[in-house]
Amino acid sequence: MILRWLLVAAALWAGTSLLLFAARNRLMFPLRGGGTGEPARAGIPDGRRVFIETSDGERLAAWYLPPRDAGGPSGAVLWLHGNAETVEGLGPVLREFRPPAAALLAVDFRGYGGSSGSPTVAGVQRDAEAAFDWLAAQPEVDAARIVVYGRSIGAGPAAHVAGVRPAAGLILESAFTSVRAMVRRQFPWVPSALVPQAFDILAALGRVGAPILLIHGDRDEIVPPAMGRALAARAGTRAELWVIAGAGHNETYDVGGEAYVRRFLDFVARHAAGR
Repeated sequence: MILRWLLVAAALWAGTSLLLFAARNRLMFPLRGGGTGEPARAGIPDGRRVFIETSDGERLAAWYLPPRDAGGPSGAVLWLHGNAETVEGLGPVLREFRPPAAALLAVDFRGYGGSSGSPTVAGVQRDAEAAFDWLAAQPEVDAARIVVYGRSIGAGPAAHVAGVRPAAGLILESAFTSVRAMVRRQFPWVPSALVPQAFDILAALGRVGAPILLIHGDRDEIVPPAMGRALAARAGTRAELWVIAGAGHNETYDVGGEAYVRRFLDFVARHAAGR
């Protein structure tokens, strides 16, 4: 009888582990579709919806907010959203965080918003590369002054692209150290062999030479603040860590308020807008 229950338990463990492995992309990227409307609907009349082709043939929908100072090439921000966000849903946030003297490109990952395809780790890394290259090619943008911003799961492709492209700065919000570390935290019984070595941000920061701003809520119930501190330690003197008191994983914008906007815009001004 005991042996029978042990076999049943082992079968359940193996079956659940395999199901989690099979559903890994859906777990990391749960939100799909939704469309990408025009920026004017979010109170950004001079913004425009654009489409960007990736190296593997996907078509990404994005919002491009040009620099409001047309005195010459300016810096820019590449905004990479979280796994339960879309560009259109972030409209009010993008309007508030828009730099006064730099362009901003916010892109929907493949399978999100109005973008084609289905998200995977490798796919969204290609998305980030394509978005960076599109932004760098705009005549009003100084390609040497692009700051990359990534929130939550978006921190993965953000750290990746900042390591393979000449980013002027990197902002990571609610960032984890790696997918493997997150799975160990959430599902410690899953065999390591079934956990993909994906979005290893801790390792990626070793390839980023630009200044880094790390933002984390001290009550983050999904990504522990200790991971933010580990990333700051890995980046060393290149990084500044700001912990928002009282903020959970999805409350940083609201709890951080004006202080968050000021911190974001100051970092962008120092590294993208050429102040």
